[in-house]
Amino acid sequence: DLYEVNHYICKMRTIEVIGQKKILDQLVDNINSGRKPHAQIFEGKSGYGTLPLALKYASCLIEISSQDTKKVNPRNHPDIHFFFPVVNRGSTGSPSTSKDFMSEWKTFLDQSPYGTLNDWYDHIDAGNKQGIIAADEAQNIIKTLSLKSFSGGHKVLIIWNADKMNTSCSNKLLKWVEEPNKKTSIILICENSDLLLSTIQSRCQLLTLNRITDQEIEGALIKKGVDPESAKIIAFKSEGNFNNAICLAKKNIKSEDFEKLFIDWVRIAFKAKASKNSISHLLDWCDKISRLGREVEKQFLEYSLEFFRQALVLNYGAIGLVSNEPLDKSFSLKKFSAFVGGGNIESIYEEVEKAIFHIEKNGNSKIVFTDLSIKLTKLLHKKSK
Repeated sequence: DLYEVNHYICKMRTIEVIGQKKILDQLVDNINSGRKPHAQIFEGKSGYGTLPLALKYASCLIEISSQDTKKVNPRNHPDIHFFFPVVNRGSTGSPSTSKDFMSEWKTFLDQSPYGTLNDWYDHIDAGNKQGIIAADEAQNIIKTLSLKSFSGGHKVLIIWNADKMNTSCSNKLLKWVEEPNKKTSIILICENSDLLLSTIQSRCQLLTLNRITDQEIEGALIKKGVDPESAKIIAFKSEGNFNNAICLAKKNIKSEDFEKLFIDWVRIAFKAKASKNSISHLLDWCDKISRLGREVEKQFLEYSLEFFRQALVLNYGAIGLVSNEPLDKSFSLKKFSAFVGGGNIESIYEEVEKAIFHIEKNGNSKIVFTDLSIKLTKLLHKKSK
């Protein structure tokens, strides 16, 4: 019947979605039953596949609505429109929009569909600039929403990292998110939907993606040519994040650099309480990391959160959940875990996330890291509950 044909069409796409079968089946069911929402939020880490899932869903929407068995290439189809954070390009003074980066975006889709916002910034050589989706972009989105579809079927707008829409842009889109034109779907992709305006959230159906299973990542890596033994180890270490898995498979050296920075940091911070001389070393460390650039600094802080989490689960005896043993054999994760527990982990997370927020808001990174490091010297010695 038509339902089975539609299901078959969507499963034959060339778009690679690792895992997330249950969610994909739910989306296809919604299309066939006529219950597809006009506006949705795909929430989850980039490495969980929010963008590839949106691409596949958009393809299904267009193919089924147009009743055309011809395969849709979502990267180039005229009825699939992309908007994403950009930085100003050139010296003209006029704000840049997604149109100015469309060539780079298509390359990014081909090379890094599971890539993060930081990967995108690296791809366009953004440097220390913070990308946004500004009010000028809202005009382009509204114009696109008012167009008729090219194929005569459905039209899909995908706004990637939608939480980077500034307030002006979000307010301009409110009406259209609530009541878009017929045969139009809007997909907002973000890692944390709480960062969107509450008025935007209330007008969208929320779909949350969870981590990919180790077995699914392992299978995908083997298909890409990784030997089975390495694929199993990498999948276990990837934390359900396929982008992490790809980076590990490429032996991304940055994680090694971050590990050294982190170990130096916590060692100096731990000693600082008893040794006044350690304070000068801590300030030197803050000076060193503040030269790396905002995006790398944010990546390091995210890395640090995961390191603290690994220490916490080891402290609680969940050895099977520890996936990242330090490469530096002089550093014992087990000994370190004794200083990360219920008495301080919440405060540590709060302070690190606060530092990430201030770095994103262009705070002075040396001051931010100095403040965080001094607090860490106290938190590491805080007794567990």
